[in-house]
Amino acid sequence: METENSIIEYKSIQKVTKGDSGFSDLVKTCICLANSQGGTIYIGFDDNTKLPPPNQKVEQVTINKSVNRLRQLCFNTAITVSEIMRHKNGGQYFILTVLPSTKSIATTSDGKIFIRVGDECHPVRSEDISHLVAEKDSFQWELVTSRNIKIKDINPSEIISFALNIRTSVKTSENVRSKADIEILEYYNLIDGEYLTNLGLLWLGYPGQRARISYPVTVQYIVYDKNEVKVRKEVWHDCALNPKDLILDIEKKAVELTYFHELPKGMFREPIRHYPAKVIRELLINAIAHKSYTISGDIFIEVFDNRLEITNPGGLPTGVTKNNILHQRRRRNPHLINVLHDMNLMEGEGSGYDMIYEVNSRFGKPFPEIISEYDSTKVIQEAKLIEENSLHLLSYITEHFVLKQKEMIAMGVIVRERKISSTQLSKELQFNMDERLRTWISGLVGQGLIISRGYRKGTEYLINPKLIASAKVNIRPSLVTIESHRLQALIEEDLLMHPESQVSDIGKRLVEVQLKDLRKCIYKMAKTGILDHSGGKTYRRYSLAKKNRDEKENEKERQIST
Repeated sequence: METENSIIEYKSIQKVTKGDSGFSDLVKTCICLANSQGGTIYIGFDDNTKLPPPNQKVEQVTINKSVNRLRQLCFNTAITVSEIMRHKNGGQYFILTVLPSTKSIATTSDGKIFIRVGDECHPVRSEDISHLVAEKDSFQWELVTSRNIKIKDINPSEIISFALNIRTSVKTSENVRSKADIEILEYYNLIDGEYLTNLGLLWLGYPGQRARISYPVTVQYIVYDKNEVKVRKEVWHDCALNPKDLILDIEKKAVELTYFHELPKGMFREPIRHYPAKVIRELLINAIAHKSYTISGDIFIEVFDNRLEITNPGGLPTGVTKNNILHQRRRRNPHLINVLHDMNLMEGEGSGYDMIYEVNSRFGKPFPEIISEYDSTKVIQEAKLIEENSLHLLSYITEHFVLKQKEMIAMGVIVRERKISSTQLSKELQFNMDERLRTWISGLVGQGLIISRGYRKGTEYLINPKLIASAKVNIRPSLVTIESHRLQALIEEDLLMHPESQVSDIGKRLVEVQLKDLRKCIYKMAKTGILDHSGGKTYRRYSLAKKNRDEKENEKERQIST
């Protein structure tokens, strides 16, 4: 059986036999599936094993009562039910199919609204309701037919070209390749009977026909100098190209996106692009694939001296935020995305940002910043590199170790930060629980690429010094990774020379030590009596306790005398 995801859910038979408490949870699932893209609920599966109990029996009367009760508790929700099913282990179960609520918002009988985020159901916030309403039309945009344009009105060469692109793609199944040209158009929802859908016009239409779409794909490419003064502009407003040709034309004319840094590597120079080619392709494709085609506006590609900004009409899909985009799976234009994927133009569903994070980690780049508003989404990708020798270390890791995608992402963060707490790493990787973090870093620890110190929430991860020695890279030692007992000794030396200092004063002298680590160590030393303090919390000053100060001074005198 498939695992639970955005469209599949498993429920125990007790949900429909134990009264209203079980139905309450089941209603939430039905509502969130209806407000997304529909889904399937398997009733009769154990929560732990995800299998029906071997001796489980399901009565038809139970099924009938369940469906009737759900239809009473769910508004604007279409639910169908299967016959009694038998698992190969002998247990019986049944299946509820929830259809997407395409024109209205599904609610519970008491007016509550839920949406599907990954494999979980979440209540809709008041500020998201208008967003959810707007998305109802955008889900249908692709399949709306133009009653004035038939397939005979299309250039036959466009049909042949589309079918050829599908058949020659490595991501297309043999079953699809064997279809006739017209069958391929039907399979990808480009036609409905003899008429073209909006999706069909986007791929096959003449420029004038594409322009009839309410808000077709229009793009502006703008380049700025160091003072952010506009120096060059390209526009695609004539609707002359289908999405694939448009992407290729943008990549051809956007020469500024191919600029690179040159780093020394032995006797040669190694070029490192400001923006890796795979990242550029995925960001451009995402702008077209996830654009809201019910909102007017151009896609803006703005190239600055130190960053790239891509803005497309429409906010992030409901339930997806900048803080969970790495793990959530939700599509705005599923049929368009299906075509782009099968043409090998983009990654699979939900894997695009995984790839962007991996490539940025591999080349020492910061992760993209996402700014989402109601009517637009902006992605900012910086051009800068992390420290040069750290990049050589990442290159060594790539050449000598086989890492999974998620391990490479985590390794890139640790190399960039030099030292990072488990809490901060979870935040960088958009996790809510440390348990999930372990699956990303256990392989790195096992291969000796990183080391950990501390326990539980105090755990910190660092680059293994043995790895740096093996890679023979000239990474300068830093106080960022200093151990706590050595930091304590350093603070004692500092306060011996500079008594009555505030934490900020000590931080200015120990500039490489992270301020949070400095505070933590000073507070611990004050609590254990190693340091004395004076003044209120805001302007508190620290000095060595008299006993410790005398010991330090006597030790220095002995060293001088010897």
